[in-house]
Amino acid sequence: MSTATDLPDHQAAAPDVRALRRMQFGWYINDWANAAFSASVLTVFLGPYLTSIAKDAADPAGNVHPLGLTVRAGSFFPYTVSLSVLLSVAVMLLVGTVADRTGRHKELMCGFAYVGALATMAMFFLGGHRYLLGGGLLVIANISYAVSVALSYAYLPGLAAPDERDAVSSKGWAYGYAGGGLLLIVNLALFEGHDALGVSEGTAVRICLASAGLWWALFTLVPLFRLPSRAGAAPARPRADHADRATAGSLRELGQTLRGMRKYPLTLLFLAGFLCYNDGIQTVVSQASLFGSEELGMGQTSLVAAVLLVQIVAIGGALLLGRIARRYGAKRTILGSLVGWVVTLALGYLMPAHKPAWFFALAAMIGLVLGGSQALSRSLFSHLIPAGKEAEYFSVYKVSDRGTSWMGPLVFGLAYQITGSYRSAIISLLVFFVIGFAVLLKVPVRRAIEAVGNPVPERL
Repeated sequence: MSTATDLPDHQAAAPDVRALRRMQFGWYINDWANAAFSASVLTVFLGPYLTSIAKDAADPAGNVHPLGLTVRAGSFFPYTVSLSVLLSVAVMLLVGTVADRTGRHKELMCGFAYVGALATMAMFFLGGHRYLLGGGLLVIANISYAVSVALSYAYLPGLAAPDERDAVSSKGWAYGYAGGGLLLIVNLALFEGHDALGVSEGTAVRICLASAGLWWALFTLVPLFRLPSRAGAAPARPRADHADRATAGSLRELGQTLRGMRKYPLTLLFLAGFLCYNDGIQTVVSQASLFGSEELGMGQTSLVAAVLLVQIVAIGGALLLGRIARRYGAKRTILGSLVGWVVTLALGYLMPAHKPAWFFALAAMIGLVLGGSQALSRSLFSHLIPAGKEAEYFSVYKVSDRGTSWMGPLVFGLAYQITGSYRSAIISLLVFFVIGFAVLLKVPVRRAIEAVGNPVPERL
């Protein structure tokens, strides 16, 4: 019996509706699977827990010394996130060119997903003064996450017509927030009931971390069986006979891709704006629990509940902004969401400590603009990519996407390193939203789409 995965090139001929729905569902579940890492690990549990381990290992001045460097214990987590992304840039670009050259998008996507899931499950063994182990596992897991998600994004042009991509992308984000939120509910129950289960608070946190890896691995089985090997809208290219030849060819092609991007300056302009404002978004998301625990005095239960609220509201937010984009266009809707981010960040800076109700209100505001701004950015960028270069271009795009920003955490960590205040660190992120807004405002989207030879959607 034929399935979607039996199609060697699902874009050579348009798939029937049933096959297309199967592929879309597999793609949605991929977001459902990997969102557990973003929500439970990066956003909630690992930041405060790894910071507490680093502080326990710190010298009397409050510093740790990874690789001989002197770092404030409170800056170790954001610095590690930033390092993991810097390393992932080269890996994503190389793997993206290998995927586009060989047509093995699915195999590479799921392979990196399982490496990341195993590294996440290994976080169960954190504890004591093993902050370097935690940092190493974070680097491996975050690189694997970045590569896997970048390859999944490459499927979007082949899963929806130009006028349908905003809706399909928004639905994918909604699935992701639903999956991440559901696991957070389970983890919140586990954390709250750790005494009744006879485990310590630290052990409960480590179980929650490991559960995200298990969730990620389990649900990755769905896209593994439902997605075709090749992503994108272009016919498959001839595959190299041997892996080393494929890799060597991809290294040459990577150089060609980076040089070729100069042919599409409007695509690069959009990408520059996105990399800027989304770096701010991702830093807020990844450092929110650290800000809440260290600056606002929120307990772990309040942090988990707040992030769960973000996940729930983000489902509706992604779908709502997707509907707004149908009427006003994706670009205008994204610009409006960036204004919402600036207001949210300013309120976060002014927020009083030890006031959970205010923290929950801030979480709701983040959720409202979070999913939509990212989903619409993803679908808008998919129109600006030359056919056959999906994985390569989305590898560059993924340099600053869910959980993989690097400039923001670096600025956040430096601001705390200099001032010792997480309020100063959080307000320093305003620059990313202001510059990103200004750059996106200057992008003539219709001309950019025409320049790469793609059909122009009815509404932009």
